[in-house]
Amino acid sequence: MSWFYLLLASAFEIGFTTALKMSNGFSLERPKYIAVFIIFALSGFGLLNLAMREIPLGVAYAVWTGIGVAGTAVVGVYWFSDTLTSLQVFFLVLLIVSIIGLKLVS
Repeated sequence: MSWFYLLLASAFEIGFTTALKMSNGFSLERPKYIAVFIIFALSGFGLLNLAMREIPLGVAYAVWTGIGVAGTAVVGVYWFSDTLTSLQVFFLVLLIVSIIGLKLVS
């Protein structure tokens, strides 16, 4: 169950980073995105906390941030027209492979 919590926490991390971008620097012009950021951030940290009851801190944090980085990069490409070079894609894939490796040895 801890790995499920960790995956869900990672999804919330992608959500709160996206909401951070959408909030336009926590601009009061976009208060709903500030609220979404707060809800997603608290949910993500809460689920990360639950996951760390059984998963070691270093592994849990590495997986959480790794999935968050890769997922946020994908969101950036599809929703915000960010561009990725082939070298950036290579290293994001390497990051995902590393996360899978951590799961296999944990």
